[in-house]
Amino acid sequence: MKKWIAMTAAAVALSGCAQIPNYQSAVKTPPPAALVGNWQSKGPQKGLVSSEAIASLIITPAGDTLDCRQWQRVIAKPGKVTRLDDEWVNVNNQVRVMPLELEGGMLHYDKLVLEKVSQPTSECQTALDDINNAPKADAQPTVKNKKSHPKAMRKNQKS
Repeated sequence: MKKWIAMTAAAVALSGCAQIPNYQSAVKTPPPAALVGNWQSKGPQKGLVSSEAIASLIITPAGDTLDCRQWQRVIAKPGKVTRLDDEWVNVNNQVRVMPLELEGGMLHYDKLVLEKVSQPTSECQTALDDINNAPKADAQPTVKNKKSHPKAMRKNQKS
Protein backbone atom coordinates (compact mmCIF):
# COMPACT_ATOMS: atom_id res chain seq x y z
CA MET A 1 0.00 0.00 0.00
CA LYS A 2 2.79 2.44 0.92
CA LYS A 3 4.58 1.61 -2.32
CA TRP A 4 1.44 2.48 -4.32
CA ILE A 5 1.07 5.84 -2.55
CA ALA A 6 4.74 6.67 -3.11
CA MET A 7 4.49 5.77 -6.80
CA THR A 8 1.36 7.89 -7.25
CA ALA A 9 2.98 10.87 -5.52
CA ALA A 10 6.07 10.51 -7.71
CA ALA A 11 3.95 10.30 -10.86
CA VAL A 12 2.08 13.47 -9.94
CA ALA A 13 5.34 15.27 -9.14
CA LEU A 14 6.88 14.24 -12.46
CA SER A 15 3.79 14.96 -14.53
CA GLY A 16 4.53 18.67 -14.61
CA CYS A 17 1.40 19.62 -12.67
CA ALA A 18 2.41 22.79 -10.89
CA GLN A 19 0.36 23.94 -7.96
CA ILE A 20 -0.07 27.33 -6.38
CA PRO A 21 0.11 26.87 -2.61
CA ASN A 22 -1.64 30.13 -1.74
CA TYR A 23 -3.09 33.20 -3.40
CA GLN A 24 -0.23 35.48 -2.37
CA SER A 25 2.35 33.24 -4.07
CA ALA A 26 0.67 33.59 -7.48
CA VAL A 27 2.53 36.26 -9.44
CA LYS A 28 0.18 38.75 -11.07
CA THR A 29 1.22 39.08 -14.70
CA PRO A 30 -0.05 41.60 -17.24
CA PRO A 31 -2.01 39.57 -19.80
CA PRO A 32 -1.88 39.96 -23.57
CA ALA A 33 -4.04 42.80 -24.88
CA ALA A 34 -6.45 40.31 -26.46
CA LEU A 35 -7.43 39.01 -22.98
CA VAL A 36 -7.94 42.44 -21.41
CA GLY A 37 -11.53 43.63 -21.11
CA ASN A 38 -15.02 42.65 -20.01
CA TRP A 39 -16.13 39.14 -20.93
CA GLN A 40 -19.68 37.85 -20.55
CA SER A 41 -21.69 34.72 -21.22
CA LYS A 42 -24.49 34.80 -23.76
CA GLY A 43 -27.47 32.53 -23.34
CA PRO A 44 -27.71 29.31 -21.33
CA GLN A 45 -24.51 27.38 -20.64
CA LYS A 46 -23.70 24.11 -18.93
CA GLY A 47 -21.22 25.83 -16.61
CA LEU A 48 -23.96 27.94 -15.03
CA VAL A 49 -26.55 26.92 -12.45
CA SER A 50 -29.49 28.29 -14.44
CA SER A 51 -30.32 29.25 -17.99
CA GLU A 52 -31.00 32.74 -16.62
CA ALA A 53 -27.60 33.08 -14.92
CA ILE A 54 -24.92 35.41 -16.29
CA ALA A 55 -21.18 34.92 -15.96
CA SER A 56 -18.74 37.79 -16.33
CA LEU A 57 -14.97 37.97 -16.16
CA ILE A 58 -13.27 41.35 -15.93
CA ILE A 59 -9.55 41.36 -16.79
CA THR A 60 -7.51 44.55 -16.29
CA PRO A 61 -4.30 45.44 -18.15
CA ALA A 62 -2.39 45.00 -14.87
CA GLY A 63 -3.64 41.42 -14.51
CA ASP A 64 -6.34 41.84 -11.86
CA THR A 65 -9.53 39.88 -12.45
CA LEU A 66 -13.07 39.70 -11.14
CA ASP A 67 -15.07 36.53 -11.75
CA CYS A 68 -18.66 37.64 -11.32
CA ARG A 69 -21.64 35.27 -11.47
CA GLN A 70 -25.19 36.47 -11.08
CA TRP A 71 -28.50 34.75 -10.90
CA GLN A 72 -30.52 35.19 -7.71
CA ARG A 73 -27.57 36.99 -6.12
CA VAL A 74 -24.13 38.19 -7.17
CA ILE A 75 -21.02 36.17 -6.35
CA ALA A 76 -17.83 38.07 -7.17
CA LYS A 77 -14.37 36.59 -6.68
CA PRO A 78 -11.28 38.72 -7.21
CA GLY A 79 -8.24 37.11 -8.74
CA LYS A 80 -5.19 37.63 -10.89
CA VAL A 81 -3.83 36.48 -14.19
CA THR A 82 -0.59 34.52 -14.19
CA ARG A 83 1.38 32.10 -16.36
CA LEU A 84 1.37 28.46 -15.30
CA ASP A 85 2.91 25.69 -17.38
CA ASP A 86 3.09 27.96 -20.45
CA GLU A 87 -0.58 28.93 -20.38
CA TRP A 88 -2.51 31.94 -19.13
CA VAL A 89 -4.64 31.19 -16.08
CA ASN A 90 -6.84 33.06 -13.63
CA VAL A 91 -6.17 32.35 -9.95
CA ASN A 92 -8.97 33.52 -7.71
CA ASN A 93 -8.63 34.41 -4.04
CA GLN A 94 -9.77 30.88 -3.13
CA VAL A 95 -6.73 29.50 -5.04
CA ARG A 96 -8.87 28.04 -7.79
CA VAL A 97 -6.83 27.95 -10.99
CA MET A 98 -8.70 28.14 -14.31
CA PRO A 99 -7.16 28.35 -17.79
CA LEU A 100 -7.93 31.31 -20.05
CA GLU A 101 -8.14 30.00 -23.62
CA LEU A 102 -8.82 32.51 -26.36
CA GLU A 103 -10.27 30.96 -29.51
CA GLY A 104 -11.17 33.47 -32.18
CA GLY A 105 -13.19 36.13 -30.41
CA MET A 106 -14.41 33.78 -27.69
CA LEU A 107 -12.84 33.15 -24.28
CA HIS A 108 -13.12 29.63 -22.87
CA TYR A 109 -13.02 29.82 -19.09
CA ASP A 110 -14.28 27.51 -16.33
CA LYS A 111 -16.68 25.47 -18.54
CA LEU A 112 -17.99 28.71 -20.05
CA VAL A 113 -17.74 30.45 -23.40
CA LEU A 114 -17.54 34.22 -22.96
CA GLU A 115 -17.55 37.02 -25.48
CA LYS A 116 -16.11 40.49 -25.12
CA VAL A 117 -18.59 43.24 -24.20
CA SER A 118 -18.10 46.98 -23.87
CA GLN A 119 -18.88 47.15 -20.14
CA PRO A 120 -19.71 44.82 -17.26
CA THR A 121 -23.25 44.44 -15.93
CA SER A 122 -24.20 47.07 -13.37
CA GLU A 123 -24.19 44.40 -10.62
CA CYS A 124 -20.64 43.31 -11.48
CA GLN A 125 -19.50 46.94 -11.75
CA THR A 126 -20.88 47.55 -8.25
CA ALA A 127 -19.04 44.46 -6.95
CA LEU A 128 -15.82 45.68 -8.61
CA ASP A 129 -16.23 49.13 -7.06
CA ASP A 130 -16.83 47.57 -3.62
CA ILE A 131 -13.67 45.47 -3.93
CA ASN A 132 -11.59 48.43 -5.15
CA ASN A 133 -12.87 50.63 -2.30
CA ALA A 134 -12.39 48.01 0.43
CA PRO A 135 -9.50 48.56 2.85
CA LYS A 136 -6.39 46.60 1.95
CA ALA A 137 -5.77 43.45 4.00
CA ASP A 138 -2.24 44.50 4.93
CA ALA A 139 -3.36 47.91 6.21
CA GLN A 140 -3.45 48.30 9.97
CA PRO A 141 -6.96 48.85 11.34
CA THR A 142 -7.51 52.14 13.07
CA VAL A 143 -8.15 51.83 16.79
CA LYS A 144 -10.13 54.54 18.47
CA ASN A 145 -9.08 55.72 21.88
CA LYS A 146 -11.59 54.21 24.31
CA LYS A 147 -11.40 57.25 26.56
CA SER A 148 -12.81 59.45 23.81
CA HIS A 149 -15.91 57.29 23.43
CA PRO A 150 -18.86 58.66 25.48
CA LYS A 151 -19.66 55.31 27.16
CA ALA A 152 -16.02 54.81 28.10
CA MET A 153 -15.92 58.30 29.53
CA ARG A 154 -18.97 57.57 31.70
CA LYS A 155 -17.39 54.34 32.95
CA ASN A 156 -14.18 56.18 33.83
CA GLN A 157 -16.16 58.88 35.68
CA LYS A 158 -18.07 56.29 37.77
CA SER A 159 -14.94 54.50 38.99
